Amino acid sequence: MKVFLRSCFIFFMSAGLVWLWAASPSMVWAEESGTRILFLGDSITAGLGVEPENAYPALINDMLKEKGDLDFQITNGSISGSTSAGAFSRLKWFLRVKPSVLVLALGANDGLRGLSTSKMAQNLDKTILLAKAHGIRVILAGMEIPPNYGEDYSKAFRDVFAFLADKHHLSFIPFLLKDVAGNPLLNQADGIHPNRAGHKIIAATILPYILEQL
Repeated sequence: MKVFLRSCFIFFMSAGLVWLWAASPSMVWAEESGTRILFLGDSITAGLGVEPENAYPALINDMLKEKGDLDFQITNGSISGSTSAGAFSRLKWFLRVKPSVLVLALGANDGLRGLSTSKMAQNLDKTILLAKAHGIRVILAGMEIPPNYGEDYSKAFRDVFAFLADKHHLSFIPFLLKDVAGNPLLNQADGIHPNRAGHKIIAATILPYILEQL
């Protein structure tokens, strides 16, 4: 499916914020039990431009709580402006929370900055191997970039995610922004970051993949 994003882009150099969302709003992880779900992403997953409770990981938290019979915790370790280069070190740091499931949603900034797709693949591959070495189940979220980067680069970028998902037999979300990208009603003024309505659609897209892991 060909999805077009807005042709202009920004470098996402705003200050990053890691926020933690456990099953209770106290945001404490130390003594909690249950399946720990870790999100590692960039500004989209961090919820840039919306309130933390309206970012899609928090909405997924609410959806899971509504089911009433699931024992889980969600930690959002996403940072605005991050690329795949920081994925390994960030996961290594978050190993202390003992995640059972990792939603890996990085790479968008690599593409927007025209960085090497082979290097992005190496970064994500190394991170996936670290997760698997610690028994963490990985859900890989794919991404696409604007068409003005050229057909060859766009295809190489897109193919990285499918290749890694196949190589490591991962649960794979082909496009994180499915049904959101390119729709002005679902995005903020920059045309890149989802608004509250957009985050609701992303949450609905990802929820079935989460449920498979619980």
